[in-house]
Amino acid sequence: MIIFPNAKINIGLNITERRPDGYHNLETIFYPINLKDALEVVASDKLSFTSSGLDIPGTEEDNLCVKGYHLLKKDFDLPPVNIHLHKNIPIGAGLGGGSADAAFFIRLMNEEFKLGISIDNMTDYARRLGADCAFFIENKPVFAFERGDEFETIKLDLSAYKIVLVMPDIHISTSEAFGGIKPTPVKDSLLELITEPITEWKKHIKNDFETSVFKNHVEIRGVKAALYQAGAIYASMSGSGASVFGIFDHTPDLGFLEGENEVFYL
Repeated sequence: MIIFPNAKINIGLNITERRPDGYHNLETIFYPINLKDALEVVASDKLSFTSSGLDIPGTEEDNLCVKGYHLLKKDFDLPPVNIHLHKNIPIGAGLGGGSADAAFFIRLMNEEFKLGISIDNMTDYARRLGADCAFFIENKPVFAFERGDEFETIKLDLSAYKIVLVMPDIHISTSEAFGGIKPTPVKDSLLELITEPITEWKKHIKNDFETSVFKNHVEIRGVKAALYQAGAIYASMSGSGASVFGIFDHTPDLGFLEGENEVFYL
């Protein structure tokens, strides 16, 4: 059985405080986008993981889908499976591709083997694999808070606009991104700001990671500037980078960015 995990973008990202457990509290808007991997699971005589497409760093046991299998195996009598992942969502891009693969794997196993796991319980399993994994269980626009794994559903529909994603040839590690962060409580929550007209977002909605990432990687800052020059209504780095998205009221010609970057018209 095959399923197609999709990426997400962050519209705004505020790091509000450091937690006693070493993580950070934050607030952001998760919005699903039409950039997808392909994930296949078939019963086998032993557990195995294979991949194609983009190179996936780490060992087989490091993969979140494999970790998801072992997590479910503790509670269910699962047969061995072969997991094949065709990787298309850029890695180290702030798009949640690995988290999406893990969450969609849980959904696929639940359906394929009729495990009867509720949405809430699938969300709990996903949360144990990573902070933003849980978002992809229901996969709809949300205001995310605390570690980014608590959600409030919001009404946000960008289907009337064109979203373009630009991926520079740069990898931003989580440690690098958080290294330049100074947590600051917010005065105006994204939960209210996101209800403003999209033409107002540029004035008020920001991504805290941009300050340090742009300082260290001027190319990424240049991509954001180029999207605004091309007519974007709103542009931002997604998550901790390195991808940058623009929201347009028309399909832009970004051929001038395609030589040194991957450009996805979504």
